[in-house]
Amino acid sequence: MQFSRRNFLAAAGAGLTVLSAGSAAAQTANGKIIAGFDETKTDIDPDTPWKPVSNRKIKMGLVGFGVCQFATQFGLQNHPNVEITAVSDLIPERCAALAKAAKCSKTYPSLEEMVKDKDIEAIFVATDAPSHAKHCIEVLKHGKHAATAVPALFDVGSAGQLLDTVKKSGLIYTMFETSAYRDNCYAMRKIYNAGGFGEIIYTEGEYFHYSVPKIDSYKGWRIGLPPMYYPTHSTAYYICVTGGSFTEVSCQGHKAVKTVVPENNPYNNEFGSETALFRTNKGGSSRMAVVWDVQGYSTETGRNFGETGSYLDKFGGSAEADGIVSKLKLKKPQLPPGVEAGGHGGSHGYLGDDFVRAILTERRPLVDIIAALNLTVPGLIAHQSALKDGELLKIPQFEFPA
Repeated sequence: MQFSRRNFLAAAGAGLTVLSAGSAAAQTANGKIIAGFDETKTDIDPDTPWKPVSNRKIKMGLVGFGVCQFATQFGLQNHPNVEITAVSDLIPERCAALAKAAKCSKTYPSLEEMVKDKDIEAIFVATDAPSHAKHCIEVLKHGKHAATAVPALFDVGSAGQLLDTVKKSGLIYTMFETSAYRDNCYAMRKIYNAGGFGEIIYTEGEYFHYSVPKIDSYKGWRIGLPPMYYPTHSTAYYICVTGGSFTEVSCQGHKAVKTVVPENNPYNNEFGSETALFRTNKGGSSRMAVVWDVQGYSTETGRNFGETGSYLDKFGGSAEADGIVSKLKLKKPQLPPGVEAGGHGGSHGYLGDDFVRAILTERRPLVDIIAALNLTVPGLIAHQSALKDGELLKIPQFEFPA
């Protein structure tokens, strides 16, 4: 199913710039706000109000409240269609903090205990990234809808199991990829679906995130992390624009300084940056970069160049393409009362609202299981290519049954 066939929220008219405070911004050990959480500026159309689709409240659980405190960053605890029924974190102090932030009195010592609660309909998994697939499979097997922080998985071998579990469950699965609701990616998706680009010939995506000082994490999973294990903020600029996939990749890695990627790390990784050239399922190409070791610049952004039009900082194209785009409503609609746009370019609230609406209307979310795998797995294959000095490697393809 292409994104153009999904029920997206529209955006219209004159823009309204909103600076959203959101939940408390995530910080490193020295008190510095983590890049991305400080980006709350976004354009919202004041003339496109949020419209409820139901009066029902979804009983939801939140799990994971580490340094990024992701469980409450997406506004689910403030959504008018959500009741936070229970929360969980393995560390008691963090679990208590999560309960306070979510205004929820019921706690569980682990996700494995939480999933047994028959009152809970859905769970947002904000645990350590290496456990995302395992935890979402556990959630789905217990008959609950699942949302997860990025990336979907760290192991290509678990992709099939996760996909099969989603298919068999018939439940909603979504990955909260923030770039999907950045203003530029949102606009590009609307333009692509309307035919403004024609076919995309070339795409660029960039995720630059300097890794010193180190961000604390559960069992140190971020230490030495291969950049392409965390590719989704870059790959979103093709996958979340077109609904397509990558079919092949050649990737180059840059050996990092020890302060960024220490020796003898859990991944046996030496790369502080990786740049991949992907072939797309439409015959185009995409350059996607993930960089840990460049100082003075942090970004999550991308560009698309098409047969009839291109988008850098704004759209430009043929007279026909410009005519198509001039009629589009490219600004994001308003969010539910009490839900703020949040960080990562004002994307957080939109991802949370999309998950809620997908459950209430029984439709696929924007970043469904296929999109999640297409965003994540190519990066894992790209890292294997980098280890083989850029050897061209095939990427597995994923789809729902016809």
